[in-house]
Amino acid sequence: MDYKNAGVDIEAGYKSVELMKKYVKETMRPEVLGGLGGFSGAFSLAGIKNMEKPTLVSGTDGVGTKLKLAFLLDKHDTVGIDCVAMCVNDIACAGGEPLFFLDYIACGKNYPEKIATIVKGVADGCIQSGAALIGGETAEMPGFYPEDEYDLAGFAVGVVDEKNLITGADIKPGDVLVGIASSGVHSNGFSLVRKVFDMTKESLNTYYDELGKTLGEALIAPTKIYVKALKAVKEAGVTIKGCSHITGGGFYENIPRMLPDGAVAVVNKNSYDISPIFNLLKEKGALEEKMMYNTYNMGLGMVLALDKDQVGTAMEAIRAAGEAPYVVGHVEAGEKGVALC
Repeated sequence: MDYKNAGVDIEAGYKSVELMKKYVKETMRPEVLGGLGGFSGAFSLAGIKNMEKPTLVSGTDGVGTKLKLAFLLDKHDTVGIDCVAMCVNDIACAGGEPLFFLDYIACGKNYPEKIATIVKGVADGCIQSGAALIGGETAEMPGFYPEDEYDLAGFAVGVVDEKNLITGADIKPGDVLVGIASSGVHSNGFSLVRKVFDMTKESLNTYYDELGKTLGEALIAPTKIYVKALKAVKEAGVTIKGCSHITGGGFYENIPRMLPDGAVAVVNKNSYDISPIFNLLKEKGALEEKMMYNTYNMGLGMVLALDKDQVGTAMEAIRAAGEAPYVVGHVEAGEKGVALC
């Protein structure tokens, strides 16, 4: 009896590391010290010494049951983007610049090529957000996970000068809400998605005219990363008063998180294009509208609160960064929360 007979292939682990190195290398920043393979990742903070009060901001998350879709489609090159996005978008919401990322993959059996493909997605997400992938862990756990399944989670650290933290404290009635388009469901609410649609290859490979693609292609679309768009807004001289990353809990849970007491966000549902996947999901599942807005992003991955005089400049910067912005509402005085109209 040896470790391999017990289900853990150390040699496969070595091969995975070798295959992923080329992807990890593409994410490097000058601040990264050392290379892949050490016991920890080292990142120099010398570059932030000019900040008045450098403040670290962090985020951690996973991909959730969207991974079940990846297993069925045998498509593993984009879930890493989802993992990074869920972490770095939260950091960007606070006004932070993502610095580095760590990933954790737990699997029933280590298939090196599959693991490397997953890490490629993580690296792609890091490149999109400007974060360095400085370390991670692949744990082979036979008997805990099925051989063809895995879990994926991550952790990111960013930095912001304390004076530039986005807290929502200065939001006031009359401020304008600007939403930035999502790519679809992103990485939330898939437990419900998997109840509404048949999770079979035949169902996922079905083409829908309203989607312009197959159901599987629409659902697996990776989460948008908004780091560059928010950075472009800041560099345009716009002050982002509040920022909400629309994840699990949809509008009703996430938008109030950026509001001070005494402020209500009024969102016009007809002010932007709702992604077709949500209309299909609502129709097929006979889902109530309120539950849809309480579960999904409904086509908006980020919502910003801005002074009305800076809206035009902000939207121009967002478009220049390759994203689609919409004026979706405004702030009124009232009990803290969200009102849809």
